[in-house]
Amino acid sequence: MDLQRSFMFVPGNSEKMTSKALGMTNLDVAMFDLEDGTPFALKDAAREIVRDVLSQPAGGPIRFVRINAVGTDYMDADLSAILVPGLAGLVLPKLETRDDVRLVEHYLDQHERAAGLEPGSVGLIPTIESARGLLAAPSIAAASPRVVAMMFGAEDFSLDLGLPPNREAEARELIYARSAIVVAAASAHVQSVDGVYPDIHDVEGMRRDALQARRLGFTCKSTFHPGQIDVINEVFSPTDDDVAYAEKVVAAFTAAEAAGQGAVALGGQLIDRPIVERARRVLDLRKTLTRS
Repeated sequence: MDLQRSFMFVPGNSEKMTSKALGMTNLDVAMFDLEDGTPFALKDAAREIVRDVLSQPAGGPIRFVRINAVGTDYMDADLSAILVPGLAGLVLPKLETRDDVRLVEHYLDQHERAAGLEPGSVGLIPTIESARGLLAAPSIAAASPRVVAMMFGAEDFSLDLGLPPNREAEARELIYARSAIVVAAASAHVQSVDGVYPDIHDVEGMRRDALQARRLGFTCKSTFHPGQIDVINEVFSPTDDDVAYAEKVVAAFTAAEAAGQGAVALGGQLIDRPIVERARRVLDLRKTLTRS
């Protein structure tokens, strides 16, 4: 999956919200939610709604589905209903071992072709939502070639740790967990998706939280409200200043390399190959976003 920025949870039991999500041109990934976002009494109805949405003509955001807990009857019912063409991937909640990933991988290996899907095409996004899951995060991220990203479930993680319900500044109490997930994802060469910012009315708080996530190394962020999408996209996109500086870095290093030098000073900063490669990533991301 190409680098995305915004991931939004959409209640699977709402025909109105699922249909609306398909038309959001600013949203990168829609995650139709059969787990916490759908009441237990409405899960059967939600499966049918999500199945219908996935079957709509291509276009709009990439379509993922958050299924219920791995290894349960709810999961089996989810997969039986929503494994249809149009499904790009699954969000796996509350994972704690790599065996959870492999269980879903095995199911997909057995059923994709019969469902009309290209074998190996359904990606997986494991979600870390507990202390035990965090300790196993590196092995979970590397458990399958189907894993395309790792997500942080901040609210359930906070519950597991016994944290108070109110967030501190930029979720300072979660810095260790967030950093550990970024490192686990990077070690497996997959994207890292930060958790939601729960206060939909606090726009500046949302921006600060997203900026913190970006500084920690997250490549994208999740939300459950359309009003936060534009801020997320902005924070996780290179600015014009970022691009201009990256171009200067690449140009200076290219000239130095042609002169037989392995490093060069630019504005008082030593520029060597790792910095140049980071600059090239910025330019590649801008090109990708421009094409889309």
